[in-house]
Amino acid sequence: MSTTDLINSSEGINATLNAIIASATDTWNMVLKLLGVSVSIAIVVAVTLAIRTFLRRSLKPRVALHVYNVIEKVIVYAVLILGIIAALAPLGINLTGLLVAGGVAGIIIGFASQTVFSNFLSGIFLYIERPIKVGDSVIINAQDSSIAGMVIDIDAISTKIRSWDGHIVRIPNDKLFSSTIINVSKVAAVRVVVDVGISYRSDVVKAREAILEALNEHPYVLVNPQPEVYVKEFGNSAIVLRVRFWAPSKVWYETRKVCLELIRDRLKKVGVEIPFPQLDLHVKEPISIIEVSSDSSKA
Repeated sequence: MSTTDLINSSEGINATLNAIIASATDTWNMVLKLLGVSVSIAIVVAVTLAIRTFLRRSLKPRVALHVYNVIEKVIVYAVLILGIIAALAPLGINLTGLLVAGGVAGIIIGFASQTVFSNFLSGIFLYIERPIKVGDSVIINAQDSSIAGMVIDIDAISTKIRSWDGHIVRIPNDKLFSSTIINVSKVAAVRVVVDVGISYRSDVVKAREAILEALNEHPYVLVNPQPEVYVKEFGNSAIVLRVRFWAPSKVWYETRKVCLELIRDRLKKVGVEIPFPQLDLHVKEPISIIEVSSDSSKA
């Protein structure tokens, strides 16, 4: 083997060794970068949890629950996303391109989410005005429906109400903002109105006294203003008595239910009839009735 061949062989071996060493170095550097990224992400998660704990202790007792939920989500997600993006920077990810793509996606989502933005904006206005809060008894009169119940949750997009029959109703904030809101809990007492029908054969005075006695039995029916019972109208099947009384706003619905039972029992006790819907037929001229036997019908 000539000297030239030995030199060429030596150079080939050196090149191979250099390539192996370079590959091992790159692999080791990548392992170190991955370890660094993992540690950075763990630190970001820990910082995010610490921020969430800090917000719960310092901010949550001072603001409304739905406002706190919005603030917490915005801050926590912003810190988490920005922290992860920064942690991935050593791996050579193009943050500018990612942010630009995120901005474009945000614009697209923004145009496609006008309803969501409207709900969010309405939620902010509801917080500023504060017509309701969690725990309030409310009556929501919208254009196409009416809902009565207790507010159980208010967030940035919608409000949830547990109706008096137990259903959970979700109302978008923009619809709630444009509805008529009756907040029963804002006042100490509310007036309860019910209609009771009695038969035309019953004594109206006796029925009125019986209803007032039934209302006086309930401890939550207020004495002042005094309960009222009067004839509202003469219906097709009954004389309709309108009953009006006042009760504390926090227990008005339960009071109404119990009072209806007391009224029914008291009217039954004094012999006042609560009629079913019925129709009386009066014949002015006699009608001839022909009795046909079965034998004649067969013939």
